[in-house]
Amino acid sequence: MSDFDQLLALGSAADVTGWDFDWVADRATEERPPWGYARLLAERLSAASASLDLDTGGGEVLAEAETFAPIAVATESWPPNAAKAAALLHSRGVVVVRTEADAPLPFVDAAFDLVTSRHPVAPRWTEIARVLRAGGTYFAQHVGPASGFELIEFFLGPQPEARRGRHPDLEVTAAEAAGLEIVDLREATLRIEIRDVAAVVYLLRKLVWWVPGFTVEVYRERLRDLHELIGREGPFVAHSTRHLIEAQRRG
Repeated sequence: MSDFDQLLALGSAADVTGWDFDWVADRATEERPPWGYARLLAERLSAASASLDLDTGGGEVLAEAETFAPIAVATESWPPNAAKAAALLHSRGVVVVRTEADAPLPFVDAAFDLVTSRHPVAPRWTEIARVLRAGGTYFAQHVGPASGFELIEFFLGPQPEARRGRHPDLEVTAAEAAGLEIVDLREATLRIEIRDVAAVVYLLRKLVWWVPGFTVEVYRERLRDLHELIGREGPFVAHSTRHLIEAQRRG
């Protein structure tokens, strides 16, 4: 088996459940935002009376907190991640609720004084505002526009319309329309280095919205092109964008 085939096999066999990226740590790196979301999240959780974490993945980031609110809930729509989050968080007193991606949140109005999320699939501002109490806080780190697009466009070609999505200005407008007031907004552009195609296969299997319908079989030749490019020029460089957003529910 060639090195190329071995790398494809490694990336194809890796477990992609949960929301950590430990498997790929030696094969790809990404700069971290300067604000330290997990630390800031833990501070807010310790002061909350009722908290809700949306799109919690496998619960890995939420589990870094030492103290939770007396009422602490997390949601996740993908069944394997929901099961992983429940196994990780239930013993800590956090209730994990499996939700449907496009359905209303299964909570009464004004149920929480803190709603959080790290990299939500798509923030649903009217639902966030509905479940927040007056004066309550939404605190989150979002994926910004054109994240990873150097890699995405390597496979799909130019994506000019998609590059404009997830812009913080658009999110601010939508949040304000839903009844939230922006308290803090910070932005960062971060460097990604990908060292082999095993990492690429892993990432595209995990981040399924990057290259919809990705399989090794369908994209084998393009993966070979990338493998040869990395062999000639070194790590493939892409960039991600992130923004930290804090908003308060108006009374």
